[in-house]
Amino acid sequence: MVASSCVIVALAVVLHYEVLSRLHRFLDVTKMGERPRILTLIFVLLFTHIAEIWLFGLSAFFLLQMPEQGGIVGLESITLFETIYLSATTYTTLGYGDLTPTGHIRFLYGTESLTGLVLVTWSASLTFIELQRQWQGRRRHP
Repeated sequence: MVASSCVIVALAVVLHYEVLSRLHRFLDVTKMGERPRILTLIFVLLFTHIAEIWLFGLSAFFLLQMPEQGGIVGLESITLFETIYLSATTYTTLGYGDLTPTGHIRFLYGTESLTGLVLVTWSASLTFIELQRQWQGRRRHP
């Protein structure tokens, strides 16, 4: 479980890095207006986070097919939708508490929570940098 979790975290971080890197370069060279730039930034970031949630959810779904990896209290059967839901609440650190992982799979969900916190913060930093550029541009060019 530790090795699987590390691979999944690495994939999520590399995905995030690649998307943010390309997005930042795109925003540097694009001639879009302020609104389209910000909307593009936000939608790309949202879809990237959704993809990362699905990465963790799909991984949990497949790992939970092996009973020795644990289970999820609150579910009669493990479904893809439920693992995606639990992934979303874990990644965002929302954690409703209606579903609880048990056994070794807890390690994956614990690392997902930390990873989600870091990646959401990373996205917020890029958003701030882009907004700061917009604000500074307004001051220089009234």
